Amino acid sequence: MISRGWEKAVCAEEAHLVIINTCSVRGTAEQRILGRLGYFSGVKKVRMMDKDAKFGRIESMRRAKEFADQNGAVPLTLVVMGCMAQRLLDTLKDENPVVDYVVGTFGKHRFGEIIEAIEENRKPFKIEDEKSYVFAENSYEQGAFSTFVPIMHGCNNFCTYCIVPYVRGREESREVNKILQEIDYLSRQNVKEITLLGQNVNAYRGEDGTTFPGLLQKICDHIDETKSSIRWIRFESSNPNDFSDELIDVIKKNKHICKGFHIAAQHGSNEVLRRMNRKNTREQFVELAKKLREACPETQLVTDLMVGFPGETESQFEEILTLMEEVKFESAFMYYYNPREGTPAASFDNQIDINVKKARLQKVIDLQLAHTTLVMSKRIGETIDVLADIVSRDDETELLGKTEQNERVAFKGEAKMIGSFVRVRLDSLSGNTFRGTIV
Repeated sequence: MISRGWEKAVCAEEAHLVIINTCSVRGTAEQRILGRLGYFSGVKKVRMMDKDAKFGRIESMRRAKEFADQNGAVPLTLVVMGCMAQRLLDTLKDENPVVDYVVGTFGKHRFGEIIEAIEENRKPFKIEDEKSYVFAENSYEQGAFSTFVPIMHGCNNFCTYCIVPYVRGREESREVNKILQEIDYLSRQNVKEITLLGQNVNAYRGEDGTTFPGLLQKICDHIDETKSSIRWIRFESSNPNDFSDELIDVIKKNKHICKGFHIAAQHGSNEVLRRMNRKNTREQFVELAKKLREACPETQLVTDLMVGFPGETESQFEEILTLMEEVKFESAFMYYYNPREGTPAASFDNQIDINVKKARLQKVIDLQLAHTTLVMSKRIGETIDVLADIVSRDDETELLGKTEQNERVAFKGEAKMIGSFVRVRLDSLSGNTFRGTIV
């Protein structure tokens, strides 16, 4: 859109094109999207000066009316994309006439045609389902110094609770040379940090047989050989089953690879892990955490934890808490099991009562909050490199940055430092954010 002269609108209510990106991992996310579609149905009526349009006292609706009063009836094109769009590719538009285009996970490369149709005031056309994923040449956002680099797409694991394999398809890996070409482009844009991205990123396998550890090594070597501006490399999301000893060796010997890792444990009970169709045991996860910390003592771990999986007994739930005590995660994404239509676990017996799930989740949250404070407090007094990120919303004389372990740090600094690395001493902890001083 930028290349075609489009600009970001002041607000959605005044836009010519609104894109709603969706997620299907949890049902609550889809319900919020349906609520947004109802809202934009009202916005569209106001924008087209429909006699039945209602804007009441909602300030954003009043902005839409003011825009229509000033500019006349200007169409608003609504696109829904992402995993929910893929899951409901054939029904979403029929059930929600407000939607003009439904773009699934395999159809993103059709956006050029959508933009042309809008510019030429043509009627919306249907985006047909496609069977193969097309990687964009780059995912760079103008002016960014930190960016994602997609390297693989899809998942072959079929965990019984997860809808991702159904809406993202089978694993497809991007060509090595295409990844390196994007990295060269990002270097010319003075990017400082990249995150290699995939639904199951460390299952990467290139067309020449390159594995994920091999790819990481090639990227590190390429960055050094080309004297790239890129200094830090992150990757996510990682499956513990694919976190090999070879990968740990590559991490250990390459300074560019950040030592903060997001590895989903999901549960602490081997029986629950088996019913989830996870390919690792609790013991294997604990051993992986031990190996990483022995290889790189500065390692910090973030994980995913799910409570209330069908059939989860009280003693099995307690095994989540004991896993947390044993590993001491720095932080975690914590949630209760949410049935997803079309996945095996949705039809399992012994679904857990919602009140039980919420009570168990609160125990996990409380314990993790304590662990986060404990783990992060141990770092106070360290002097580390921080990538200055943004000006603080609370104090314009302060900057926020992130550490190699992806923690947040607030410190006094000038805006011109944004996008550069600075040495900062960690002085104290405020919630989940360090407070520091430039050294």
